[in-house]
Amino acid sequence: MREIQFREALREAMQEEMRRDPNVFLCGEEVAEYNGAYKVSQGMLDEFGPKRVIDTPISELGFAGIGIGAAMNGLRPIVEFMTFNFSLVAIDQIINGAAKMLSMSGGQFKVPIVFRGPTGNAGQLGAQHSQNFENWYANTPGLKVVVPSDPYDAKGLLKTSIRDNDPVIFMESELMYGDKGPVPEGEYLLPIGVAAVKKEGTDVTIVSFGKMMKVAFATAQEAAKEGISCEVIDLRSVRPIDYKTVINSVKKTNRLVIIEEAWPLASISTDIAYQVQRHAFDYLDAPIRRINSMDVPLAYAPTLVEATLPNVKRSMQAVKEVLYLV
Repeated sequence: MREIQFREALREAMQEEMRRDPNVFLCGEEVAEYNGAYKVSQGMLDEFGPKRVIDTPISELGFAGIGIGAAMNGLRPIVEFMTFNFSLVAIDQIINGAAKMLSMSGGQFKVPIVFRGPTGNAGQLGAQHSQNFENWYANTPGLKVVVPSDPYDAKGLLKTSIRDNDPVIFMESELMYGDKGPVPEGEYLLPIGVAAVKKEGTDVTIVSFGKMMKVAFATAQEAAKEGISCEVIDLRSVRPIDYKTVINSVKKTNRLVIIEEAWPLASISTDIAYQVQRHAFDYLDAPIRRINSMDVPLAYAPTLVEATLPNVKRSMQAVKEVLYLV
């Protein structure tokens, strides 16, 4: 099977859906003439023209609202934010518009729109450009929130998201656009709300999503050197969450470590910990451990970035703690 970059997988998903359905279009800052801030939409203006690949002004509130109105009238917009940090400017449109329109219109208006772009830290970008809002959007009824971790999942999940009749928040990572992975030549779709067991194991369940899956895999590899077998689960989406897959794994391993880049309070890991203790309490042989970013704005200094974010050292410590090896 061929290997392509994460950005290429996203591009293929958009191209295939735009060829299939003339109602699909892409808009956002620098998506057309500049080929996308991270070259995700490279070549799409040449193929589809300026009516379907649209450069917008630097006004997230404005172009998010235009996308929602277009979706209500039968189109299927893909709205790209240069970073989800900038989506805060448009959050009123997303939360009070897109998420609530189906309910408030009594089912008369669907909003088939995808808001996509990078989330989380990307190195030394400062506190205002390094935040995670997956849990914010996942807290909102009416939205679906997808966070892929590799090119295969990215393509299959984005195609499904574009075809979905509900608004989807599709969150990527600047640090993953160049990652390569196997992606089939033919068309395929992946369902939203179904987690993937990316590595089977017997001693500890590690749950994560997005680029933190790299930390999860590295932790499992480090644990294997000490004879510890970790089962690694990729949530893929954080609304809806596939609790069943996580709970079934914990019933097998009896221990759970959750790795998430967001701050700890009211995070995705908080809810997973609650659901597991609610539905699998008798199977737990140790308290659940969560590894989140430290509860501070992310600093600029690289040493402080390293100290703030989840890493293999902290995750490995948690694995040993749930096994009572420290």
